[in-house]
Amino acid sequence: MTYQRPFKRTDRVSLQIQQILGEITIKHIDISHLGFITFTRVEISPDIRHSKVFYSVINNKMPEDTINKELNKLSKAYRKYLGQEIRMKYTPKIKFYQDEDIKHEEHMLEVMKDLNTGKS
Repeated sequence: MTYQRPFKRTDRVSLQIQQILGEITIKHIDISHLGFITFTRVEISPDIRHSKVFYSVINNKMPEDTINKELNKLSKAYRKYLGQEIRMKYTPKIKFYQDEDIKHEEHMLEVMKDLNTGKS
């Protein structure tokens, strides 16, 4: 019998990267001027060389496009600190994307709320 781990390696690395990025934001890189940003999930390529970091913003202080550009400008700094924290042969390149799932969920909640108020 072989032992199977509960997650694939890419899943474990993704969770670790998400946690480390949160710590980097607290300790080293100040992004509070953009709003309250939360890293919602990380998708990593099978060769673990590239990662997509999805984020959500509460209390936007800038337009969404500007926030995305500013975060992607900081990707090298995040990668530098990530390389110091993670134990891997290669530090993955980071690209930030706004998480559209949260927006979709909020829209669906609004639609459901409108439907509920229309029925009563």
